[in-house]
Amino acid sequence: MTVTQDLDIWTLILNASIVVKVVMLLLMAVSFMSWMFIFQKWFSIRRSVRQTGQFEREFWGGKDLNALYQGAVNHRHTIGSLERIFEAGFREFAKLRNQRSTTDPSVMVDGARRAMRATYQREMDHLERHLAFLASTGSVSPYVGLFGTVWGIMHAFRSLANVQQATLAQVAPGIAEALVATAIGLFAAIPAVVAYNRYSHQIDRLAIRFESFMEEFSNILQRQAVK
Repeated sequence: MTVTQDLDIWTLILNASIVVKVVMLLLMAVSFMSWMFIFQKWFSIRRSVRQTGQFEREFWGGKDLNALYQGAVNHRHTIGSLERIFEAGFREFAKLRNQRSTTDPSVMVDGARRAMRATYQREMDHLERHLAFLASTGSVSPYVGLFGTVWGIMHAFRSLANVQQATLAQVAPGIAEALVATAIGLFAAIPAVVAYNRYSHQIDRLAIRFESFMEEFSNILQRQAVK
């Protein structure tokens, strides 16, 4: 086998030591899961942004609150995060307003605000799901790959212990197969870091829109409570 053949990527992987192979396999599995979560979050956040914009247009377009609430109840399993927040707040407000013992407007508004806040936390938890995995992949994968590289280089030099005269041709395949682990680690880490930063920014923007809506909707409920 020639040196060029020895440096073929698949040959390097197959000829690597068992520890380096385990590291490569682990990194490839992590990379696969990372890409799966990247696409899942892309679709999820894109859908949430679209649904949020659609509901904001309906809400601020002057549509009746009771009609909006009834539509949210009828399509509970397909509505977006912001509409769920609205549904939770309006449901609690209507329930407190219908209770004869509750006459203080601040009590009704505070109850609606707490209901919206609880739903907001659940929706944010759903949107942020798997982001921690992307962050961990981006921060840990290069070091795991580096561990495989260091181990592979140690293995390559140990194999030269019984050789009287070491040459570059003898040591190059061992070092090259070790460096493949670092390359795979970077391949797993870079997309995860880029996706994490982008998705975190988009989710933060959605969170600001949700919080602004809750404050503005609370003011609307406050005016309705004193009528």
